[in-house]
Amino acid sequence: MRLLVLLLSLAASTAAAIETKVIKDVPYKDDVISLTPYEQERCKLDLTVPVDAKGFATYVWFYGGGLKNGAKDLRTEYCAEIRASLAHAGVAVVTPDYRLSPKAKYPAYVDDAAAAFAWTVKHIAEHGGDPRKVFIGGHSAGATLALLVGMDPERLKPHGLTLGSVAGIAQVSAQVLTHYTIREERGQPRYAITCDEAAPAFHIRKALPPILTIYAQNDMLSRAEENMFFVTTLKAAGHAETYSLRVDDRDHASVGHSIRHLDDPARLAILNFIAKQSASR
Repeated sequence: MRLLVLLLSLAASTAAAIETKVIKDVPYKDDVISLTPYEQERCKLDLTVPVDAKGFATYVWFYGGGLKNGAKDLRTEYCAEIRASLAHAGVAVVTPDYRLSPKAKYPAYVDDAAAAFAWTVKHIAEHGGDPRKVFIGGHSAGATLALLVGMDPERLKPHGLTLGSVAGIAQVSAQVLTHYTIREERGQPRYAITCDEAAPAFHIRKALPPILTIYAQNDMLSRAEENMFFVTTLKAAGHAETYSLRVDDRDHASVGHSIRHLDDPARLAILNFIAKQSASR
């Protein structure tokens, strides 16, 4: 498996931090009148941007939680710390909330993820960012959402965007087959193997945005194997810009949550990926 070459050194990661500012609870769906109360409650995002910077890249990050749990302000998700860590390196970070199962069912949370990404592309220039350099990613179930938005053109079409609007996908430990929560919503067993339009792997083809896949040495059962399968299948399909990194001494939770640490390998890989792909936009 080809590993991403980490061009960012530890010395660079400990350089003086860039000043940042936080903008909280921004609604990312415009037509408030048509929204349900649950959408009005959940469809908001937080944004951390470098101060007085112009033309920076932005990373839309979705937290995990099995599509059933999670919040951008929840301490155990470390969203604020991840935003701050990457923004101090010059990359703006958006962390959206989204509707959760069972109160909402597929494809509601995928639609929310697409809307949050579209809001970022359409509004990041107002905060100094470059709309051509908007990346998408996340951890666990959040990574699954990122892949579905970044690989299936039908998700972005209602927002007037295409897969060309996605500068790249940097995902951490996604479920690339149909997510077990979606299976449960359909009355299927949790471990019934399903790969349909709700699965990122279903959308593998040659013409996709660049993709970085990160997973843990001690990831949850079958998750590392799913991510290895995902990477090798992308390569088999002829997808040229496929990168991967296995992080040693991490489990399913810590491989995502440790991104907040300056010397974390996954953090450095994401920053390098964003820098490399931004240079070609």
